[in-house]
Amino acid sequence: MSVPLPRLPRALGLAARPLPLPPLNLVLGRLTRRLAGAHPTLLRRLGDHAARRFLLDPTDLPWVLLLHPGPATMTAHPRARPPAHDARIAGPLSAFLAMMHGAEDGDALFFSRDLTVEGDTAAVLALRNAMDDAELDLTEELAALAGPLASPLRRMLAGAERATGLHLHRAELGDLP
Repeated sequence: MSVPLPRLPRALGLAARPLPLPPLNLVLGRLTRRLAGAHPTLLRRLGDHAARRFLLDPTDLPWVLLLHPGPATMTAHPRARPPAHDARIAGPLSAFLAMMHGAEDGDALFFSRDLTVEGDTAAVLALRNAMDDAELDLTEELAALAGPLASPLRRMLAGAERATGLHLHRAELGDLP
């Protein structure tokens, strides 16, 4: 029996609504370029699928994210006006984070319908496999961008993880349910 995924507190989803997209896109762009530079195997593992445009749709947030791995770009867009894409992955933010950090198996999330896929499923499978192999850690990637604020950011994200139950760092074997 699996443990249900935590849910993003509704207040956080509502608080994200007024966020202006340009500063968010600046952070997303820097993060995506960092991931591509620090994990070059991601793009190699994607092969031809690196040219695909993935719409990441965290259903508990007010916007969608367009990931274009080849040029290492990610941008946020209003939910009401999603951009053109080759594949769409939708589900709660907790499912994306759990899959990214190895806390939940991607196949299990798809079969349980915590995540749904539309469009180029082969590209989505390649993306999932590339992410699994890269063993990404969002906390550490953001800390690398934060410079001298890395330590306080790590503490803040650890506190947010404890408070929400969301997986904000790479799961270690002892962390898994």
